[in-house]
Amino acid sequence: MAERRYTEQETALEIKSLRRIIAAYFNYQDAAEKDVKRYERSFKKLSPAHKKLLFHLGLKYQRLRWCISMNASFVMNMLEAFDPPFDMSQNEDGDCHDCVDHMHGHDHAEHMHGHDHAEHMHVHDHVDCAYSSERADCSRSVVTMNNSTLHAQNDCPREDVKSNECCGETGNKKDGKVHMVGCSQHAVPNLGASQDVDNPCIGGEDAIAAVNYQDTDCFASSTDENVTPGQCMPPSFHLDVPPVDVDKVRCIIRNIVRDWAQEGQIERDECYKPILEELNRLFPDRSRPPSCLVPGAGLGRLALEISSLGFVSQGNEFSYYMMICSNFILNHTQEANECTIYPWIHSNCNSLSDNDQLRPVSFPDIHPSSAGITEGFSMCAGDFVEVYSEESQESAWDAVVTCFFLDTAHNIVEYIEIISKILKDGGVWVNMGPLLYHFADSYGPDDDMSIELSLEDVKRVAYHYGFVMEVEKMIDTTYTANMASMMQNRYRAAFWTMRKDASRSKAKKRM
Repeated sequence: MAERRYTEQETALEIKSLRRIIAAYFNYQDAAEKDVKRYERSFKKLSPAHKKLLFHLGLKYQRLRWCISMNASFVMNMLEAFDPPFDMSQNEDGDCHDCVDHMHGHDHAEHMHGHDHAEHMHVHDHVDCAYSSERADCSRSVVTMNNSTLHAQNDCPREDVKSNECCGETGNKKDGKVHMVGCSQHAVPNLGASQDVDNPCIGGEDAIAAVNYQDTDCFASSTDENVTPGQCMPPSFHLDVPPVDVDKVRCIIRNIVRDWAQEGQIERDECYKPILEELNRLFPDRSRPPSCLVPGAGLGRLALEISSLGFVSQGNEFSYYMMICSNFILNHTQEANECTIYPWIHSNCNSLSDNDQLRPVSFPDIHPSSAGITEGFSMCAGDFVEVYSEESQESAWDAVVTCFFLDTAHNIVEYIEIISKILKDGGVWVNMGPLLYHFADSYGPDDDMSIELSLEDVKRVAYHYGFVMEVEKMIDTTYTANMASMMQNRYRAAFWTMRKDASRSKAKKRM
């Protein structure tokens, strides 16, 4: 099959897009500090009597700063572990602000679940955040996991990353470390903290002080507690980071709770458990592991759980925000609960107490390589439509699982058509999620395409492409919800199992 080669211009746009995302991560601490200073300015406007009544807020703001520094420490370690799939020293002079809009999707596509207009209207960041719909494009790459560690096909040529063809499962794992497929070795110099082999999640003030920056214009001592990662980022990442990008970084931190913390178990039981139980029922004999694709895999927990169930599972994810984080968790964590974050600190609204707002969350609740995964587990970065429209994907999968994914489409009909195409005859499609179409409130000069169907119409389209409904119900659930918050956004999510009946699809084509 002929490989699609990216043009020089497309590669440049990919690099600019990724540079913008990395800049947003670098900017995390500076943006959070601006929020704290805003809180302090408001406090100073109080009358002396009111200040005396609320004297504890000064201490709270200092605690907030410490929590922010802990989160920033994790972010820097995560960036250090990320090996970009491009030579990031290229195209350093280009303007990045419009780069994402030239990609297959658009940067504003990450629509926050919780309020329909949340991201586009830039409302408070405490609303439930997007589920893996961020449209900053990933070049396609694949990593696979065996029973000891997640690793990539390091012997695949670099060009394959920019093609639309998955590498085979014959990769090499060298020196026990993870190697992303086709990643350039000319990565951004010291994206984050210097690596700590024994503990990649060093935390607290020591971790911030340990950040090692080279080739930057930051001449302050690395031990200066007033120096932040954003101030010391490499020059090519000195970008004007818009608030929407800052919100996406915070959403990723909350997604960690959903997928990889004990606190997220309730949500996983609501969303993932019905899917896992259904797959277990549908495939009672897994002596020869069936194949399962998970589009919109986010941080990878559902795809890993399906692998642990005895499937050859592949997660597909389009967001570099997600992929940078899932790479760290799947590849670089060494034991359960070794990392600590403070995911709820960025909103003072609807908190029962300051302690609830500032509470720590440890992750991962399980060590990924100890989860009993099935040989062949992989994560594939790239646009679902572009990657799985290939002829090589036709009738390739026994099952497709979509969880909070369908409504990320510009054209949901295209998603359903591709799902039908890639399933084997008799294959099953298990779906879970609402229909909060991410481009529904997309106002702007680009006039993004957005096909918004009712549930009834979605099912009618599925029947047209040869699907037969076997199981259907509604499930109440949340998405990245703060279970200690006074506000809970809940969905009546559609759950179904449909089976592909090729004879029905062929009959309709003849009509």
